[in-house]
Amino acid sequence: MTKDKKPGVRGQGRTTREDWLNIALDTLISEGVDQVKVLTLANKLDCARSSFYWYFKDRGELLDALIDHWANTNTRALVEAASQPAETVCYALGNLYASWVKRDKFDTKLDFAIREWARRSGTVRRALDVSEGARLEAIAAMFRRYDYDYSEADVRARIVYFTQIGYATKDEHESWELRISRGRDYLYCMTGRRPTDAEIQALANAVLPDPEPKRSPTPKAAAR
Repeated sequence: MTKDKKPGVRGQGRTTREDWLNIALDTLISEGVDQVKVLTLANKLDCARSSFYWYFKDRGELLDALIDHWANTNTRALVEAASQPAETVCYALGNLYASWVKRDKFDTKLDFAIREWARRSGTVRRALDVSEGARLEAIAAMFRRYDYDYSEADVRARIVYFTQIGYATKDEHESWELRISRGRDYLYCMTGRRPTDAEIQALANAVLPDPEPKRSPTPKAAAR
């Protein structure tokens, strides 16, 4: 007599590598790396623990995949944004700020989770140092394209980057209207150049959050 399969268990045929990676990312962000364990993740996915090994050799390989995902999303987003062509440095800075606030580009909570992990792991600390070096160099190169000398570009890159990281850490609960009202002075302080009205408007357009997707009306609502 065969045993009935536990209801809701996905099994390795239905649980994908992306499922494991996504639940590991969620757990890293909400609970920390110590809770990124195969059994814990399997319970959350409601699947057999053995299905994990179809996609990862061991827990260490999963942790490496988390670091790779972070570098290929957060760091890439900033580097690509800083490298975008723009007519002026103020337009370029608007592109960079947009990459920080758009939900599909830079994951602030994941960045903080990696930083917390790096406090206890030399390997992750080294990965963070390499990543931050790439970010800072990309921003400095952005300034150099607009005729800032090497030293000034380096310092301005650090001011822009570490100000944004600190701002996110403080988790200011400001309205977007208030943030945008400060745009003219932010651009001037970060670049040393007076922005035009067009550059200020471009910044506002770039950093406004994406609108929440509209829900389709329910059948009852649609029939009314």
